[in-house]
Amino acid sequence: MTALEKPHSVVERLTHTFSDWLKHRQELSELRQLNTSEFDRIAGDLRVSPADLNELVRHGPHAADELPKLLKALGIDQADLARVEPMVLHDMERVCALCQNKRECDRDLAAGTSAEHYQGYCLNAPTIEQLGRAPNK
Repeated sequence: MTALEKPHSVVERLTHTFSDWLKHRQELSELRQLNTSEFDRIAGDLRVSPADLNELVRHGPHAADELPKLLKALGIDQADLARVEPMVLHDMERVCALCQNKRECDRDLAAGTSAEHYQGYCLNAPTIEQLGRAPNK
């Protein structure tokens, strides 16, 4: 990599991040322009509460990015889960998106230690255990 490529990639990442932020701000603005009945109808269509929908939009489109990584770390095929239990996966995505333990989760995912630690902080742990696919720890 040349010296010119590195600054360009940094600028590119910053530009992309700023663009995503602006897009998210626009989405929030559009959401706030809906009247209550429209917003409630959308929440119902998505099978989430209006309060959860508000939080999900506020957190942005990448709020549940940890879930596929966790499932993979646990040896759970997300495509199979989506095919067999789509509503369970939908609920797991909602729970992940609203989670307050992102730092811990991201750290364990990066270190490759999620399988050993997720049960201590992951609100999806009981669901994973009910699926009968959680590793015995």
